[in-house]
Amino acid sequence: MTAQAGIEARGVGESRGDMLDLSALWVAIKRRKLWIIGPTVAALGLSFLAVNVVTPRYTGEARLLLENRGGFYALPGQSLPDSSGQFDSEAVQSQVQVIMSRDLAREAIKRIGLVGNPEFDSGVGALSAARKLAVMIGLGGHPADRSPEERVIEKYFERLLVFPVGRSRIVAIEFTSRDPALAAKAANTIAETYLEFQEAAKQDNARSASNWLSTTIEPLRKRVAEAEAKVEDFRSKNGLLVGSNNTTITSQQLTDLSSQLSAARSQQTEAQAKAGLIRDAIKQGRTFEIPDVANNDLVRRLIEQRVNLRTQIAAESRSLLPEHPRIKELNAQLLDLEGQLRAASERAVRTLENEAKIAGQRVESFQAALEGQKKSASSANDSEVQLRALEREARTLRDQLEQYMQRYREAVARDTMNATPADARIISRAVEPTEPSFPKKVPVMLVVTLATFLIALATIVTRELLDGQGRPLPGAPRGPRWVAAGANEDETAQAGPAPQEPRRERVAGLLTHAGRLGQVRLDLDRPERTLAEIAERTQEPPRGMAPMALVLDGGGEGASNARDLAKLLAQRCRCILVDLTADDEQGEPGFSELLAGEALFSDVIMRAPGSRLHSIGPGRAGRAAVLAAPDLVDVALDALCETYDWVLVAAASSDDGAVLGPIARRAQGGLVMSGQVGNGHALEAAYRLSELTEAPVTIVLDAESGVSMASSPRVEAPAEA
Repeated sequence: MTAQAGIEARGVGESRGDMLDLSALWVAIKRRKLWIIGPTVAALGLSFLAVNVVTPRYTGEARLLLENRGGFYALPGQSLPDSSGQFDSEAVQSQVQVIMSRDLAREAIKRIGLVGNPEFDSGVGALSAARKLAVMIGLGGHPADRSPEERVIEKYFERLLVFPVGRSRIVAIEFTSRDPALAAKAANTIAETYLEFQEAAKQDNARSASNWLSTTIEPLRKRVAEAEAKVEDFRSKNGLLVGSNNTTITSQQLTDLSSQLSAARSQQTEAQAKAGLIRDAIKQGRTFEIPDVANNDLVRRLIEQRVNLRTQIAAESRSLLPEHPRIKELNAQLLDLEGQLRAASERAVRTLENEAKIAGQRVESFQAALEGQKKSASSANDSEVQLRALEREARTLRDQLEQYMQRYREAVARDTMNATPADARIISRAVEPTEPSFPKKVPVMLVVTLATFLIALATIVTRELLDGQGRPLPGAPRGPRWVAAGANEDETAQAGPAPQEPRRERVAGLLTHAGRLGQVRLDLDRPERTLAEIAERTQEPPRGMAPMALVLDGGGEGASNARDLAKLLAQRCRCILVDLTADDEQGEPGFSELLAGEALFSDVIMRAPGSRLHSIGPGRAGRAAVLAAPDLVDVALDALCETYDWVLVAAASSDDGAVLGPIARRAQGGLVMSGQVGNGHALEAAYRLSELTEAPVTIVLDAESGVSMASSPRVEAPAEA
């Protein structure tokens, strides 16, 4: 076997005592096959007879769709409201309970005619002897003591089933009876009765609403009339007459005066601006650039005459001197025209100034009128506040009256026949069933036959397992499952059963710590016995894992070491030794390289020639590096425990408790190798190890050591392990 194969093989060494022998179980089942076939055939025959003898029952089913159907009838012309939110899951369940109410049940019983039907009415026919006896001793009442509906209603509810269909607003109504026609009739009648109950409830609501509204509308109409009369009376008394745009005359006058005042101010400003502009133009000699002056007819004629005179002067100046009388006459005429033009411009300026003055007077008059109107408006504000309060009250009463009138018309419309349909409709009426709903012959026969077969099979298997519990199979090893998990069958057969020795010879005595400390002997000639004794002193490991033991060297003359113990265990199981007692002087790769990720398991696991023992050394970094990484060590040990049947970790007894603590707490047992009884160093190591772990601690003695440890002064009286 190679090291890699030893790592990859998992669970090969499981004990046969924990495995289920399917072949032996199959033989037992075939041996008792009549105990399975007989009850199964009998159950098939009885079920066939039963389903043909039992009176069949038939089920009729009707279906309703819950939807809002009242909007169009009450408010013609409007679209139907969405009923998906109205009928949620809770509302659908509520309607199911309404269909199953006792009031609806009594009405349906009358319409279906169940009273007097022997299937439903217990008062029909003579009482049986057993029923008479029960009535006499008080265990039941006489049917005649109850009303006919009460006698039928209990059986009615037993045969009625109402439920919503899936996640929808559809409600199914199922009724079961021996008579298929009665089953269909009952389902349809219950559905129709429910719709009539819904319509009647809505009509009652509409009638109650119309009666209340009719008694409320008339007093409200009088209150509206009184409120409107108060508004008009207050308006006339306080002069708050309403003009156009629904505003008072005072407000309209104030608005008009404000508009006129703004227009007068605009005219005044415009006239003043024009007059100032003309004066500036006259001073600068740009009189004719002013539109009001240039557009004047007189000024236009004067300008034409001035142009003609200048033309004549220019013509005469060619032949006459400046002092010529004709030239002087023409210049005098030109000066006269210039004066007339200036006079015309001055008149235009004075005209604009007069217009500005007139506009200013209008502004003053409008301002005075506006101030007076403001005083009148401010005095009327208090009256308008009271008027608005009266109008608001009248408007509120008028709106309330209109709402009541609208609701009254709707209520009157719903208070007529067929105007308030139920919020549901029948979408599937029940038809007379042709196949019975009970019993289902084929399914009942199959279920009964299969159940009987499985019960009979389970009974035989259970009995076989219970009979075989505690009875070891031939050739199976004794003790826990990991004692001889990897032993060869030939070696086990040759070794034969281990000789049974008294407990006094195998376990010499107990130490302190509540019996967790004990001792066994290492017998190289009989490894099965040593393996069984060590297994008894080891805790049960987790499922699927092998036990791990921490081994310390207790010293002593001729004492065996951890490797000797590991070789002995390797003779009967797959065992690996993790040797951390000393550093490796040869520098071979080991546990430290495995933890550092520099090597694989196949690189560090070694096997000596001629031996089945696998071992791992500390590695080049030394055991100090290995013990300094307890988390990585724990992961590696878990991998080894999943592969091997026994994992031994050997450490030096002189190591510090903080270093050994993580490995000791992880171990299912502690072993201290001692050459002889009374070895003080071994006892100290055992006590020290018991303080680091809760698992049992065992001192392993050589086979030649026959003196009981009970004679040691540190050992208590002998007791059973």
